Amino acid sequence: MAQLKNFPLPDVGEGLTEAEILNWRIGPGDAVELNQIIVEIETAKASVELPCPYAGTISELLAEPGQTVEVGTPILTIEPAGAESDEPAPDKPAEQGERSEQGGKIGEEGADGRIATLVGYGPRSTSAKRRPRKKDATAGQRGSGSGGVNGSTGQRPATNGTPVTSGAGTDSASTNGTAVNGSAPATSTPSASRQAEPAAVGGTGEAAGGGVPLAKPPVRKLAKDLGVELRSLHGSGSGGVITRQDVERAAAGGVTAATSEGSAAGTRSARDSAEREHRVPIKGVRKATAQAMVDSAFTAPHVTEFLTIDVTPMMEFRERLKKHPDFRDVKVTPLAIASKAMCLAAKRTPDVNAAWDGEAGEIVYKDYVHLGVAAATERGLVVPKVRDADGMSLRELAVALEELTSTAREGRTSPEAMTNGTITITNVGVFGVDTGTPILNPGESAILAFGAIREMPWVVDGQVVPRQVCQLALSFDHRVVDGQQGSRFLADVGALLSDPGMALTFQ
Repeated sequence: MAQLKNFPLPDVGEGLTEAEILNWRIGPGDAVELNQIIVEIETAKASVELPCPYAGTISELLAEPGQTVEVGTPILTIEPAGAESDEPAPDKPAEQGERSEQGGKIGEEGADGRIATLVGYGPRSTSAKRRPRKKDATAGQRGSGSGGVNGSTGQRPATNGTPVTSGAGTDSASTNGTAVNGSAPATSTPSASRQAEPAAVGGTGEAAGGGVPLAKPPVRKLAKDLGVELRSLHGSGSGGVITRQDVERAAAGGVTAATSEGSAAGTRSARDSAEREHRVPIKGVRKATAQAMVDSAFTAPHVTEFLTIDVTPMMEFRERLKKHPDFRDVKVTPLAIASKAMCLAAKRTPDVNAAWDGEAGEIVYKDYVHLGVAAATERGLVVPKVRDADGMSLRELAVALEELTSTAREGRTSPEAMTNGTITITNVGVFGVDTGTPILNPGESAILAFGAIREMPWVVDGQVVPRQVCQLALSFDHRVVDGQQGSRFLADVGALLSDPGMALTFQ
């Protein structure tokens, strides 16, 4: 028959270990071409379309949409185009004690019992033989004679220092005063063994000799949420185990779970809350974001500083740019101007663009700025990077930001575009938020929150006048950035936004 090939899930990003199958573009029996898009997957960083590495016919899909698959796991099998049917070769007897040196084709079993692979020998097709297990010592000897574990005595030495004897085989071997580890001998009879085993008491769901109800952890949690007292229930499961149905019947009134009116009201409230809740699996972007934020918050000592500034000159400068011939076809946003101000200020305070390398015992100063821009998407928070933002003009930076944010919202950002950032800006102002305390991206030492621009009273030349006011918040890693350096960087950004002409004084 034709040889089938497996297509394992590839690693589409740095350090990714799994991905979720979003949807298949093909089905079993479909003919596909080389590099044809066959499946869309979602990793912890982005949604990615995978091409087929072979041309041929799809044989079977090994993963369902919505399923999370680890990297390296086959997700489909394909019959390559032009594959020839291989007739099974007749078996050739080999001389006793002689090993065949000839291997089979790739994927076929060779004469030595191994499956030929591209590299190495591959596994044998036959499973390894195991030594047969000894009979259970407590099962006893079903008769007399030498059928027992230790011959005619039917005794099996215990490994914890206590010999265990089987049913009818109790004789002098059990009273010889010695054991494997030298402890006192002990005898066991079928009746004694049965008495030592735990048993349910009258099907009440309680263990023998105690008042702990027998129930699995999920059932216990359900009972706690619904306010059901497990000790008042009679388990209907095997051995008196309390089941989920027992708890639900009790909560519905089949069994009285509480005696007071207050307890009954609490039960109804818990039941109503559970019915109005739903759970969503933690995966994809949300899982990656959560892990990154936890790693950052509990690794880098965060410090956050705030600055309120009058950005009226910046807004007037933006209006003038709209009429400039070079900017008529470009959308220059306040975020673009703030991003340019960050790049200029980072040159004067390079510490905010550095990174802490604890393993090497070094601080890595970077002579380039890969500016991360936090973008809210339907899939969650993503932070794509503008590469070498410090070398861009304001117009180039505005174009790059517009393309980057639109691509992120469409879910088309590649994993490579979200790695190796040096500093980040997050525009919380688009949500009408004045400021916040942003958390650093792992591997970076500073992040700037750009707040909403509002018309507020401001003192100018001793007079209170309405002005365009904005708040900035800078969080930085105090291992790398001292208070003086962080304050200078934030003040420089504020000065550039308050008066864009100050950029002429920056070197």
